[in-house]
Parts: sequence; C-alpha cells; structure tokens
Amino acid sequence: MQRYDVLILGSGLAGMTLALQLADTHKVALVTKRQLTDGASQWAQGGIAAVLDQTDSIAEHVEDTLIAGAGLCDPAATEYILSHAREAIEWLIRLGVPFTPDAAHETGFHLTREGGHSHRRIIHAADATGAAVVATLAAKVLTHPNIKVLENHIGLDLILGKKLGQPEAGCLGAYVLDRHADKVETLLADQTVLATGGAGKVYLYTTNPDTATGDGIAMGWRAGCRVANMEFIQFHPTCLYHPHAMSFLISEAVRGEGGLLKLPDGTRFMPAHDARAELAPRDIVARTIDFEMKKHGLDCVHLDISHQPAEFIREHFPNIHQRCLELGIDITRQPIPVVPAAHYTCGGLVTDLQGRTDVANLYAIGETACTGLHGANRLASNSLLEALVLGRAAASTIAAAPKAQRLAVPDWDESRVSDADEAVVIAHNWDELRRFMWDYVGIVRTDKRLERAAHRIALLRSEIDEYYSHFRVSNDLIELRNLVDTADLIVRSALLRKESRGLHYSRDYPDTAAVATPTILPARQGS
Repeated sequence: MQRYDVLILGSGLAGMTLALQLADTHKVALVTKRQLTDGASQWAQGGIAAVLDQTDSIAEHVEDTLIAGAGLCDPAATEYILSHAREAIEWLIRLGVPFTPDAAHETGFHLTREGGHSHRRIIHAADATGAAVVATLAAKVLTHPNIKVLENHIGLDLILGKKLGQPEAGCLGAYVLDRHADKVETLLADQTVLATGGAGKVYLYTTNPDTATGDGIAMGWRAGCRVANMEFIQFHPTCLYHPHAMSFLISEAVRGEGGLLKLPDGTRFMPAHDARAELAPRDIVARTIDFEMKKHGLDCVHLDISHQPAEFIREHFPNIHQRCLELGIDITRQPIPVVPAAHYTCGGLVTDLQGRTDVANLYAIGETACTGLHGANRLASNSLLEALVLGRAAASTIAAAPKAQRLAVPDWDESRVSDADEAVVIAHNWDELRRFMWDYVGIVRTDKRLERAAHRIALLRSEIDEYYSHFRVSNDLIELRNLVDTADLIVRSALLRKESRGLHYSRDYPDTAAVATPTILPARQGS
C-alpha cells in the first residue's frame, strides 16, 4: 500500500502538466500503462491553437470553436479555456519547448492554419508538436524529486469511500495492476485525477496508440460520474492508407498549407460539398471522404501537396515526409493515399472548469473529460490546449483543497479467483468489439445498426463480467472491460440523439434539431 498527496492516472500532456504544477508542494504519483511518453499526446502532429497574432482575437477563436461545435459548445467553458491559451503557451516556452521559429512574426514563432480556423493561430514544432512538448515535460517530470513515475501500471478500479461505509469520503485512490510483477497494488491519495486519454481503440481503424482504451472514462462512470456527449467520436479525415502504417496520421496542417483532396483520377471533390473545401471542419471532410469512397467504390482517396516546392514540404512536414518515404511514397512528387479513422473522443466524464467530477476528490482532465469546449465536433488543435489549461486549473484547485478523510482500505482480494484458462476468449472478444463498432457505429449511423451493436455489447459484457469475477485480472482483461463499457456509452448516447449534428450523422434523422442539448448519461447502475 502506497500513499500520496495526488494520484494521477495517465501521463499525457494533461497529466504531466498537472504533475509539474503541483510537485513543488505535493507528493505526486504519475501512473502510466507503458512508458512515460507512450500516449496520444506524443502522437499529436498539428499544434496548439492560441491567439498570438495582433490581427487575431479571442472572440474570433471562440466563434470558430462554436461554429465547429455545431451549437453544443458550452460558451462559458469555451471563453475560459481560449482566454487562458496564451499564458499556457508562454509556460511551455519558458520550459523550453522548441516551437518552430519565424523571425518575421511578432512572437518569433511560426503560426499555421488548420480547418475551421479563420486565422493562422496554430503554434507548432514542425509536424511533431506533441512529441516536442511531451519530451520537454517528461524531462522535467523524471528529474523532479516529488514525482514518482509508475510505468507499466494500469488503473483497475477507483477506491471509493461509499464501499467502505463512508460515502462522503469520495474517492480515496485506485487499485492499480503492476503489469510486470502481475500484482495489484493499492495506491491511496487525498486527490485522484483521471487523465488517461480517449477511447480510439474501441474502433478497428484509429489514429490513436494502443493505450487509448477509454480506461478513465469507464472507471469514472463505474465510480459514480455522469458522462456527456459520447456519441461524438471525431474521425480524422486523413489517416495514411497503407498496410504497414495503420495508425499514421497525416496532419490537418497539410491541408492548411495547401494540400488538396482528390479522387484517384486527380479530380478535386471538396469544393462541390462545402465552400470551405479542404479547410472545412473535420466532421464535414470525413463524411465527404466516406461518401466519395462509397460512391466510387474506393479503398482510399488522395491528399496532394506535391504542387508546393519540395523544400517547403520537407521543412514543414519532415516527419510525414520521412515516414512516407520509408513506405515508398514521395509526397513532394506524388499524392498521399488517405482514409478517415477514429481520432478523438469529444465526450467524457462531466467536469467543471477545475476538472472536478461528480465524485468528491476525483478529477478528470484532458480527453477523458467533457468540459463543454468541443461540443459536437472538436476544432483542430483545441485539444492540446484544453489539456494544458485544465491541467493548470485543476492544479490550482487541488493545491487549495484540504486533506481528504483517511480511512482503512483493504488490499485487492484475489483469494477467490484463479488464472484464466483460455486467453483466446479475451482476444476474440476484443476483435469482435472493434469490428462491429467500426461497421455499426462509424461515420454514418442508423438506429438499426446501433441496436445491433447494443445487442452485441450486452452479450460481451455478460461474458466479460463473468470472466472478471472468476479469473485473475490481466492488462488485456482490464482494457477489454473498459472498452466494452466505453462502447456501451457511445451506443447509448447515439441512440438517444434523434437528429444529425456535428460528428453524429444518422440516416434516420438527417435534420438538425432547432435546440441543441447535450446527451448526459447517469453513472453506471449500482455504482
């Protein structure tokens, strides 16, 4: 049993930001499923949206966000997060993040533009912003004496006062599986934070890393948190279509710098669907690509930036250029084959603007949370920004919080379980889940498809719950359990929305309702 002031599950940008903000005054545990830098933040290419140019304004950034969010953004949350963008960026600059320079710009940094933005306001580090930010923060985390990094550990379930007869105590910490030692540890803390990212691995095709299994969302829901807007799964329009690079993202910035979407015969198609063409918001671009692929029977479409000077392409997109070259594609001379793929979870655990959930002493930040910023469709490069701003805001609230009630907590009991007899059951169920979610709960939906998915989820859950009750837990079982819970939340939310809005498009309800309302699901029954 270990005790900390703050327990953070997840080591992406949100989790590391929070840890660094608190570590000078608090004893912090940072739990990560694999290595410290293995997460979706590391993979982010485009950049961070912030008003840094005199010709731009927060009001215009807010307006762009509200438009992309299709009427479901919370105005107060949007205003708060975007108005704190500049100070968050300045904090990263002080830490030494190597953003791409531009001596001609007033800030000294290059700003690019992405779909849905009316101005160049994306500060970036070439085409590997996430990697640059994560590497900088990770170096600080690893050298801070008050931060204990627990790699190869995965959260199993939250420890709740109500299960010990003290409901007012809220969250007391978490049971965590040490993946290497194959042992469940008890980690206690005054404040616990879920920063585990999104749930892209619930789908067969995704830009997300293997760690994105909806762990924090599922754990929080089981613990008593409400969940909002889970039907809004953002499919990134341009994932590289190649058998040896299933999850490689082609940044939206490629379109921002002039990339054109074309059919295999070279015909552009976006202008016929939207006046903003390639710079339309992601939901529109993804649906349009899906439409054109089905219409013409295509496996992919092409994204072409080869009309730009070769040196410009190599300078702005060095990682994309190099990775494509490794796969035999020279993007300075030929188009890039692309397809949509599950990319970002716009919904999540309901929180306020300090990251507080419905459960006392339990916080959620980053992609795990739903603050109301993203609405029905996330505006490009607002996600890293939200992780930064809410990580800093949660730190201020946690720093001022009183010490939580300390109760006697039992260790994890494995006395009545045995080793799993057939691991193939987990592998089969994992594959089945991801395939029917892709087929039935993808970019275009119908109630019939959603009901088929709901039926299969119910069957899977009964199998998994039985498996969970009788066998010793494993990493794969924990992740599968969380994926099934997350899939259930997505499907239930989608069935409740009798309209098409943002990322949720239903053939049964193609029109948009006059009034935009969020989808709020209560905590899991019995939690």
